[in-house]
Amino acid sequence: MKHIDIKDILTTEDYLQKDVVVCGWIRTSRDSKNMAFLELNDGTSLAHIQIVIDKATINDAENLSNYMKLGSALKVTGTVVPSAVKADGVEINAKEIILLGDCPPEYPLQKKRHTLEYLRTIPHLRLRTNTFNAIFRVRSVLAATIHEYFQSRGYIYVNTPLITGSDCEGAGEMFKVTTIGYSQDYKSAEEYYANDFFGQSAGLSVSGQLEGEVAAMAFGKIYTFGPSFRAENSNTPRHVAEFWHVEPEVAFAELPDVIELAEDMVKHIINAVLEKCPDELQFFDKFFEKGLIEKLQNVANSDFEILDYTKAIEILEKADVEFKYPVSWGLDLQTEHERYITEQVFNKPVFVTNYPKDIKSFYMKQNPDGKTVAATDLLVPGVGEIIGGSEREADLDKLLQAMRDRNMPEENYQDYIDLRRFGSVPHGGFGLGFERILMYCTGTQNIRDAILFPRTVGNIR
Repeated sequence: MKHIDIKDILTTEDYLQKDVVVCGWIRTSRDSKNMAFLELNDGTSLAHIQIVIDKATINDAENLSNYMKLGSALKVTGTVVPSAVKADGVEINAKEIILLGDCPPEYPLQKKRHTLEYLRTIPHLRLRTNTFNAIFRVRSVLAATIHEYFQSRGYIYVNTPLITGSDCEGAGEMFKVTTIGYSQDYKSAEEYYANDFFGQSAGLSVSGQLEGEVAAMAFGKIYTFGPSFRAENSNTPRHVAEFWHVEPEVAFAELPDVIELAEDMVKHIINAVLEKCPDELQFFDKFFEKGLIEKLQNVANSDFEILDYTKAIEILEKADVEFKYPVSWGLDLQTEHERYITEQVFNKPVFVTNYPKDIKSFYMKQNPDGKTVAATDLLVPGVGEIIGGSEREADLDKLLQAMRDRNMPEENYQDYIDLRRFGSVPHGGFGLGFERILMYCTGTQNIRDAILFPRTVGNIR
């Protein structure tokens, strides 16, 4: 049906003193003897528009209560006039109201402010709240900005497979893909998979990196942007089983180039959010993270720290803090360690580099010391790790040895191994957790609130 977006009415003067038609859902309503007032939102803006109802002139005034239930959908025809209460604001004097969709009294979103925990129980309705209106508006801007960043710099966008026969991370945390399901008809796993759809074991991809490297060896600079799946039994505020992943891969690049790209991209993203989402950031600054806007501005205007893993361990060992998880060289950093480094020591994002090779993936370039790899994680205050990257191992013999040390089946990685046989070059890349950068930009503390329908252990609603 023909109507005008509420955002357009709120942000331009073109409609002042003109008749318009708007559609939307009732967010709030109040009634008095002669007048009634509705706050209407159609999803095009964080702000609502007030509908002013004069009972002496409106149609069907005796049944007005039917049009004032929270959550109901309306079509309103009326005149746009200056707001009586908001400077430079507007409202609509209603002439006609048509009920498009009724809403019963048990509508879960009433006037009181609901907790995020409660809203996670109604994922199909929580998007109608101001909080999720704002989060997903920023998410949309972030996605468009990431594509704009890489496209404007000559990167080729590639779509890597979601179903794969190899485990990129080698951690065995893949969801299995099968058409057979539970069966006692097979004597062994080999026989089972031989009769399955692909004739071998298959799973959902944990990363598009391996296939991304294939594309980078042809196009030079590529990026992927799509879902990844990890069957980690992790019930934390930072983990979901299905998440979105941004993964650039660059030929003729070493670790310093990877770090430079990651810092430039993050700053570009933050500047775009600051420019395009001022209302949403004001909302998050007020209700979620005091000082959020200042934090983002500081990040956009500061140089990120580069910290060697060994030095990071020394800092943590000397810290006057009782960490829940132990700290020693050779162990991976936990969230509490990452946040201490970024929040208490440097107060800005930090690239930690040169991790022990035994706690990192097989494909990372081995450093001359024989103990570490040319890897980096970008840690940010409030969240911890949002980027993991490395220079990739370009030496065939070293790559094969790393795979053998991990008992990885080489036959599943022959195409990847061939990249080191046919014109190998230094190359690198990283993976950005899309929901995690969204959390950082909005002050959201739980990744379940940064994705439309979060998939976690025991939950697939």
